[in-house]
Amino acid sequence: MTATKAGRTAAALLERAWPETRSYPVADLARAWRECDRIVCFLAVGAAVRLLAPLLRDKHDDPGVVCVDEAGRFAVALTGGHGGGANRLAHEVADVLGATPVVTTATDATGTGALDALGLPVEGDVAAVTRAMLDSVVDGALGGEEVTLTADVTWPLPPLPVTASDSPRPPCVVVTDRIVDPPRPAVVVRPPSLVVGVGASRGVTAEEVLALIHDALAEAGLSPRSVARLATADVKADEAGIVAAARALGVPLVTHPAERLADVEVPHPSEVVRRAVGTPSVAEAAALADGGELLVPKRRSAMATAAVARLRPRGRLAIVGLGPGARDLMTPRAVAEVRRCGYLVGLDQYIDQIRDLLRPGTHVIESGLGAEEERARTAVRLASEGHAVALVGSGDAGVYAMAAPALDLADDTFDVVGVPGVTAMLAAGALLGAPLGHDHCAISLSDLHTPWEAIERRVRAAADADLVVAFYNPRSRGRDWQLPRALEILGERRGPGTPVGVVTDASRPGESVALTTLAGLDVSAVTMRSLVIVGATSSRVVAGRFVTPRGYAWQPSPT
Repeated sequence: MTATKAGRTAAALLERAWPETRSYPVADLARAWRECDRIVCFLAVGAAVRLLAPLLRDKHDDPGVVCVDEAGRFAVALTGGHGGGANRLAHEVADVLGATPVVTTATDATGTGALDALGLPVEGDVAAVTRAMLDSVVDGALGGEEVTLTADVTWPLPPLPVTASDSPRPPCVVVTDRIVDPPRPAVVVRPPSLVVGVGASRGVTAEEVLALIHDALAEAGLSPRSVARLATADVKADEAGIVAAARALGVPLVTHPAERLADVEVPHPSEVVRRAVGTPSVAEAAALADGGELLVPKRRSAMATAAVARLRPRGRLAIVGLGPGARDLMTPRAVAEVRRCGYLVGLDQYIDQIRDLLRPGTHVIESGLGAEEERARTAVRLASEGHAVALVGSGDAGVYAMAAPALDLADDTFDVVGVPGVTAMLAAGALLGAPLGHDHCAISLSDLHTPWEAIERRVRAAADADLVVAFYNPRSRGRDWQLPRALEILGERRGPGTPVGVVTDASRPGESVALTTLAGLDVSAVTMRSLVIVGATSSRVVAGRFVTPRGYAWQPSPT
């Protein structure tokens, strides 16, 4: 919505960034209100409030509104903070316009998880329980009225300032797919735990399918809001009544080949069904095709069958690289994963770097050097129990860090998300110049987990291949001879003037950068916090910078 030339100019920036957007003059606000999910008003806040007031009906249905001032300095989330998406929109608009997002919602302001922003259906007194959660957060610690959380099974929820309880005590949060009446004030969170398998004759109506589903759920005391999907056989994928029923429930329709359904063990197989569609069961087999527990066996109506199964929750393990240390070298995705996890596992000194990012209610499991395998086991165990877990490490978690030991223990019962980070090698390379401009490799000189004979073979192979080499874990008080030996091996193939860079505490307080040569390196200045990069025969120093030329001349193809 625009009213001035400045507003139209700023709106044009949003249109270029988001081609699906449309511009409306202020006079068409009512039409925009009907047609749009989110609205950006380039108006003074007071003017926007007066124009919007007659249109406001229900925060759950109204579009989210962000107001931007004439100079484009602030993007203010005005109405529809969570439900309408205005809080998120304020940040998105600010990113495009270079403005400051202004979000005054209490949960956002305090970093507290919002019940109506979990991405799951919620029922009950959200406002009262949220107030109790906010009151319990005192200076970032739990201190006020205790909010309890009771769950049938563990789901990978984001952090909430709640205390687990075997039975709900108000104020409370209850996570269940069952129809319950908890003591008030309470919020019931509906997890996506139910799969409804459906079979039908040709020409079945959506009304019959929906009535059968609702009867089946009601008989078992289950909430329709926990239905994650409808499932059926491939041959029913275009059955209009089933397709329309899924659309009415707001869930996807998943179909399975008959041969897959035939392999699912069910309590009520039918030879009639086998002859018709190639599997002895459609409804029960489709409900159970992805595992789980059958809660409602096959029920029939005149032209349809339905069965209900409960899925086992899948935990979530995010393996997060925090970068070399500086906050501005930590990726936005890493920040988001740290803030969304219910459990954070990591080395104590790395967790200290990000403690200010944690939301109230985050469970922190930290340990010192040498406990890497235990951290990996803990993270995998928590994810297998259904929690949302972040396992953090410096640099990139997949480079001499926690991803490998964790994934070596992981199975397929939970989801795994990898979040890349800026490695020490990349951070050091940027400080030195462009030492990694051509082929290169990384070698750890720590022989605590790898025999030195294997390490020496790798160093010799890198020397023979004329690769730039980045040495991780180059030297400690107890390991002071490995680096000189590695340099000696490289020196057999490279001249004494080969550039060598030593970067210690890259991007951290006390950062030091030294550029020297293979012959001039003082190994006594190298520590475990250092990264040593040794150039190839083509590497050189240009204007005080370490460079390994790429050589962009095309080589002739072999004939």
